[in-house]
Formats: sequence, structure tokens, C-alpha cells
Amino acid sequence: MALTNQGGTMKNSVDTVRTRPDEAAFRATMGCFPTGVTLLTCGRDDDLVVMTLNSLTSVSLDPLLILVSVKADGRMRPRVRARGGYAVSVLNSDQRDLAREFCLPDRPEGAGAMSRLGGVPGLTGHTVVPSAAAWLECELHGEFEAGDHTLLVGRVVAVSGSRPGQPPLVFHHGSYSAIPGADGAVT
Repeated sequence: MALTNQGGTMKNSVDTVRTRPDEAAFRATMGCFPTGVTLLTCGRDDDLVVMTLNSLTSVSLDPLLILVSVKADGRMRPRVRARGGYAVSVLNSDQRDLAREFCLPDRPEGAGAMSRLGGVPGLTGHTVVPSAAAWLECELHGEFEAGDHTLLVGRVVAVSGSRPGQPPLVFHHGSYSAIPGADGAVT
């Protein structure tokens, strides 16, 4: 399919016309790409901040690096910078309530969040969720500006490994779902 640019409008060989996408069209298109759902944590006990996150990417095996994306002007970025790292807990399909709760602007923080998560301090001191499918603990490796977000690259210093059984929580087309298990059942 050949694309031609006609005054800012893209036209392909089957006569489909698209103007430069707006935020709603972009979000709808990206909603076609299913993502895992995680909780990003920084700190512990009274110093804990948590947010639901679906932008987790493996970056490198040598060194072990992952990338998360947070709002540039949000509360998480300065905390990660000050503490020098973060942890990411990969949620199971039965943890939808946690995902919903920690994506709200007035989400719990501090000891209340620690209790709600059933969280424990990991090796780095950042909270991990033992009931999650897996978790990774990271030292901050670098920050990169990307529009209204900041990409936080973390050097992985500890992992929990995979916990078989419960399917992972997935976000797709604006809602939570799960990948069917080996037996075809979805929780």
C-alpha cells in the first residue's frame, strides 16, 4: 500500500483518508495493543508511593534494563529520582481491584498503601507485592524526556521469578481482562 501526503492528509492506495490523529484517535488505536498491568512502587511504609502502570518494557540483557513511563509532572518521577530506584510488581488477573485503586488521582500512599498491597520491602527497600505474578527491583539507570512523560530506565538488581497458576492481568480496549490459562479458562 502506497501512502501519499496531500496537504497534511495521508491517503493510501485504497482511498482511505486520515488526517493527523488527535489524542482520542491515538488512544483508541493504542487500545488495540494489549498490555500487561503492573504496580510501580517507590519507597516503603510511610514513604511509599504507588501507581498502576502498563508501560513496562524490557530494554537490555547486558546490563539488565527495563523501562517505565510516568507523567513528567506527576508525583512519581521526583520520588524515583530522590530514592534512586523503583520496583515493579506484575499483577495477576485476580488483582483488578488493586489496578483500579492505584490508578486514581487520590490513591492511597504511605502505610495505608503498604497495608492495602500486602506489600513488603524488597532487597532495594522499595515495596514489592508478594501476591503478584512477579516483581523486579531496579536502581535508576537514566531518565529521558518524552513529551508529557519521562522514561525511567532501571537497572534490574533483583527479580522474584514467575509464579505459575493465575493468568496475568491485561489491559485492552480500555478495560481489564486476562489471558486464558493452559486449560482455556479465564478468571
